[in-house]
Amino acid sequence: MDWASGIKGFTVFLRLERGASANTVAAYRTDLQLLAREAQEQGWSPLTATPEHLRAAVESCARAGKSARTQARYRSSMRQFYRYIQLEGLRTDDPTEGIRAPRLPQKLPVYLTTEEVDRMAAAIDRSSSTGERNLALLETLFGSGLRVSELVGLRLRDVHPDDGLLRVLGKGNKERLVPLTDIAARAIDRYVHQVRVHQQPSKGSEDHVFLNIRGGKLSRVMVFLVLRDLAAKAGIRKTLGPHTLRHSFATVLVQNGADLRAVQLLLGHESITTTEIYAHLEDKHLRQTLENFHPWSATGRRKK
Repeated sequence: MDWASGIKGFTVFLRLERGASANTVAAYRTDLQLLAREAQEQGWSPLTATPEHLRAAVESCARAGKSARTQARYRSSMRQFYRYIQLEGLRTDDPTEGIRAPRLPQKLPVYLTTEEVDRMAAAIDRSSSTGERNLALLETLFGSGLRVSELVGLRLRDVHPDDGLLRVLGKGNKERLVPLTDIAARAIDRYVHQVRVHQQPSKGSEDHVFLNIRGGKLSRVMVFLVLRDLAAKAGIRKTLGPHTLRHSFATVLVQNGADLRAVQLLLGHESITTTEIYAHLEDKHLRQTLENFHPWSATGRRKK
């Protein structure tokens, strides 16, 4: 097996057997192509790689000034590749075993408060041709915690307002049912029956809920641009990312006493450890509450 055929087979395996997204497949391919270039310069193949070869490759990534997160992803790509090679029966050993990824600093996600989301909603010009659509996507993201990719992939048949549910196709093509808030359900209903009904969907987009002005499926980039524009109009200076409203949804739930296991199911996380980041946000919120309101805190005044 050479590197080209190994990487090709691995990416096919990811798509067809693991149901990985196009972005995930592209990330793995990029990392493995980098590894292949280094391996070819030094004269070793996927089947002759040793732990020393792969450890040196990770160290080379570090010397190149790559971030700890990039190094960790590089190591993860190697590990998944060699698991695939083992499954194919091409090797019985795992040369990535024992190669440690750099420790990543825990980075708390940026989130919006309910008041900030309300300000964004108020900033929408609902008399414009895109106003009701933008309100519906904002309310749906904040009210259901969807990934942006899940939002733009929603189809009309996935929306069940009478039951208050959305059928969502998440990572790995895994379906889950997500409760839909009354506010989000009404916003979607207004958009679909008062605005979208007057649009002519382009071919292939007939069943998608959210359309652009040309009748095509709304893109993730466009959703991000809409949200960033609304935040600016609302005077919000936080740096928004694609998952900011998803983080906001989870944070609001945890701050109001929701169980982490329930939040995990709503978000579609495979592991509870992914959801535990929101417990740390709650710790931060509790600390801030103490500092703001306790009379013996640094910011408070001690009662006489």
